[in-house]
Amino acid sequence: MRYVNALALLLVIVGAVNWLLVGIANFDLVASLTGSSFGETNAISVVIYVLVGIAGVILLPVLGRWVMSSKRA
Repeated sequence: MRYVNALALLLVIVGAVNWLLVGIANFDLVASLTGSSFGETNAISVVIYVLVGIAGVILLPVLGRWVMSSKRA
């Protein structure tokens, strides 16, 4: 499970960096890497976006454990 969480965290970071670039530079990194223009999708970019979303859902229990452990301290 540790490797799944590490991979999920990496994917969430990729998604966060993509949104950072969209916000500050109006540049969609995923679209650029998959040969699309800003805001366009293709099969590869859709897979990347879905994997990033699944990674966020996978990390929800990790967030819950982190919040609950900080309340005990």
